[in-house]
Amino acid sequence: MAKKKTTTVYHDNFIQEQKITQTLEQNYMPYAMSVIVSRAIPEIDGFKPSHRKLLYTMYDMGLLRKDRTKSTNVVGQTMKLNPHGDAAIYETLVRLTEGNGALLTPFIDSKGNFGKQYSRDMAYAASRYTEVKLAAICNEVFADIDKNTVDFMDNYDGSMQEPLLLPTTFPNILANPNIGIAVGMASSICSFNLAELCEATVAYIKNPDVSLCDILPAPDFSTGGQFVYQKKELEQIYKTGRGSFKLRAKYRFDAKQNCIEVYEIPYSTNIESIIDKIIALVKSGKIKEITDVRDETDLHGLKITIDIRKGTDADLLMHKLYALTPLSDSFSCNFNILIHGRPMTLGIDGILAHWLEFRMESIRRQLAFDIAKKTEKYHLLQGLAMILLDIDKAISIIRNTEQESKVVPNLMDGFAIDQVQAEYIGEMKLRNINKEYILKRTQEMQILEKEIKKDQETLESDTKIKTLICHQLRAVGKKYGKPRLTEIIQAEEIETPSKEDFIEDYGIHLFLTKENYFKKISSASLRFSSEQKLKEEDSIVQEMETTNRCDILLFSNQCNVYKLKAADIADTKASMMGEYLDNLLDMEPNEKIIYMTTTLDYSGFMVFFFENGKGVKVQLSAYATKTKRKKLIHAYSSRSALVYMEKLDEDQEYLLMRNQDKASVVHTALLPIAASKNAAGIQLFTLKKNSAISMVCPVKDFQTDDLDYYRTQKVPTTGHFIQEKDKRSNIQIDQMYLPETSE
Repeated sequence: MAKKKTTTVYHDNFIQEQKITQTLEQNYMPYAMSVIVSRAIPEIDGFKPSHRKLLYTMYDMGLLRKDRTKSTNVVGQTMKLNPHGDAAIYETLVRLTEGNGALLTPFIDSKGNFGKQYSRDMAYAASRYTEVKLAAICNEVFADIDKNTVDFMDNYDGSMQEPLLLPTTFPNILANPNIGIAVGMASSICSFNLAELCEATVAYIKNPDVSLCDILPAPDFSTGGQFVYQKKELEQIYKTGRGSFKLRAKYRFDAKQNCIEVYEIPYSTNIESIIDKIIALVKSGKIKEITDVRDETDLHGLKITIDIRKGTDADLLMHKLYALTPLSDSFSCNFNILIHGRPMTLGIDGILAHWLEFRMESIRRQLAFDIAKKTEKYHLLQGLAMILLDIDKAISIIRNTEQESKVVPNLMDGFAIDQVQAEYIGEMKLRNINKEYILKRTQEMQILEKEIKKDQETLESDTKIKTLICHQLRAVGKKYGKPRLTEIIQAEEIETPSKEDFIEDYGIHLFLTKENYFKKISSASLRFSSEQKLKEEDSIVQEMETTNRCDILLFSNQCNVYKLKAADIADTKASMMGEYLDNLLDMEPNEKIIYMTTTLDYSGFMVFFFENGKGVKVQLSAYATKTKRKKLIHAYSSRSALVYMEKLDEDQEYLLMRNQDKASVVHTALLPIAASKNAAGIQLFTLKKNSAISMVCPVKDFQTDDLDYYRTQKVPTTGHFIQEKDKRSNIQIDQMYLPETSE
C-alpha cells in the first residue's frame, strides 16, 4: 500500500504527525473560502466586502448630503467595519473616486490628488490631504436601505450593524469593471455604459429571450480608447461570461510638430508600460522611425507624444506599435460572481436574471415595510376618528381619571379602541384635541387606504414589480447616463498591413563567395566603403542589388534550396567577412551554395540546364510555402549533373555548348513549364555517346558575328560546329561558366 502523506506540527514540548489532508481541511480550506467569499469575488450588488463596508460607512456618516470630509476621517470610521490597516482601506477608497478614473460610474466625489488609473507611477496623495463625499449616484445604491430592503449583520465585534448587500436600483455588477484574484479562481468583469445597460436591462425584463448584442453594443471603459468589434467573440462573452476582446489606443498626428499624440489608451495598460516597450523596441532596432517618446500628461488629460522622422507614414507606424506594444491590448472576461455565497460564472443574461431576482426581493421587502408602516398609521388614525365622534367625552375621561395608569384603559372602554390607539390618543398634546386637527388627520385615512391597497396589489404581482423596476431603470439611465467613452470600430474596417509593411524598406546589396560566405550590406553603407574583405583565396561569385523586404533563395549543389528573409539577416559592412552559410543554414556535409536569387512576390521562373542535354523551366512560385520552412529538398532534378541555372522574369536565349566543339542557341520559350520542381525536363541537345553539355551561357555573353548560325527553332537539336573565329573570340567563356557538379 502507498504510504499516506503526513505533515509535521511543532509544539513547545512535542512533535505531532498529522495527515496532510487533515492539515489542508483544517487550515488551508477555511482561508481559501474566506478569500473567495469575503474578499476577492464581487456579489450580485456589484461590490466586494471592502467596497461595501467603505461606502456604507460614508453613508452612515451622512456624506450623501453633507459636504466633503477628510479621507483620513473616512478611513478611520471604516475600521469599525473593516478590520484592516488604513493603507488598504485608503487604497480601496482611491479606486472608487472620480479623481482616480478607475470606474466608469464612480461612487465617490473627490477633491485632491488621487492618482490616475492609467498611470503606474502617478502616486495618490496621503489621506490627510484629500477630501471625499458620496457621489449623487449613491442615492440609487442606498435607495430605501432603511426600509428593510436588505439583510443586516453584526460587524466583527458586534458593536454595530452592516448590510450584507446594497439595494442598488441598477445592475451595478455590470456598470463598473471589477477584477479579483481569489484562491483557485478569479473574476474579471468589464464595464458597460450606464445608459445602455439600463436600456438593455429593461429590454431583458420585458423579454428574457432578447438578443442583448443588439441592445448592449459593447463594453465601455473610463479610459476611452477603441473597442475592436467582433460579433462572434462578443456573443460568446455575453452567453458564457468568458472570452476576450481587443482594445486599442486613440491617436492623432500633428503635422506641424511631426509627432503622434496618443490621448486614450486601453483600460488594461498604463502609460509607463507603453513608453518602456517603445523605448525597448527603438533600442533593439526593431523600430527606427521614432526619435523620441515622452509622457506629456497634464491637467487636460493623458498624452503620450511620439516624435517621428520626416517622411514616416504615421498610420503605418501606429499599426506597428499596435502589434508590438500595449497600445493594443486584450481584456479577458471571467464573469465569476457570488450568488447566495456560491461562486458562479454567468453570461450577461444570467447575471441580469439573478440581479432581477435580487432586486424584486428588495422591492417586495420595501413594499412590505411600507404597508406595515402605513397600516400602523392607519390603525392609529382609526382610533383618532373615534374621538371625533365625541371630543368632550375624551377630555372628560382623561380629566376625571384619578390615576394616570387608568387613562389608557378608560379610553379603551369609553371608545371601544385597543391599547395602541388609546396610547396614541393619550400622548396627544392638549392643543391638538380640536375638531379641525382631528378632521385633517382622519382625512389622511382615505389616502392611506388607497396607498396600502396599491402597495398590496404591487406586492402580490410580479408584473407590477417588474414595471416598477423598469421605471426606476429608465430614471437612472436618464439622470446619470453619459455618452460612451470607448469608441466602437468594426474589425473588418481596420486596415491590417501586411507583414512586409512592418519591415523597414531600404536598398541592400547581397554578396555570395566561393567559400560559402554571405554578406548583406545596405546601399548607404556600401557607398562609404566598397572594398570587400574576404577570406584568403576566396572570391565573390555573385552580387545582387535588392531591397530589405525580399526573400532570398540559395540553391545548393545537393539539389536543395534554402530560403531566408533579408530582414531576418543582420546588416554587415564591407570590412567584415559576413555570415558563414554552413552555420547560418545548417547545411549538409560537403554541401555548397552554387546560386543565389531574390524575389518579392515569387513571380518569374527558374531555368535549369543539365549535362545530358536536357533543360527544364520551373515556376518560382513552386518554392513559395505558407509555412516558414527554411529548406526545400528536391529543388531541381538530380538525374543528371547541373550545368547552369538562372532566375528569369521573361524568356530569353541561351547558348548550349557540347564538349567545346558544337553549340546551339535555344530560346527558353521552347521549354514548357514543369509540373514539379525536380522534373527531368525535355531534351534540348542531341548528344552522342561519351559527349555532354559542357557549358551554358546567355547569348549576350557569347561573341559572334553570326548568331543565326547557331540559333534553332525546334528541339532537340544536334547543334552546329563552333567556328574558329568564335573560338578565338570566346576563349575565356568556358572558364566563366564551369559547372558546379554535385558530389
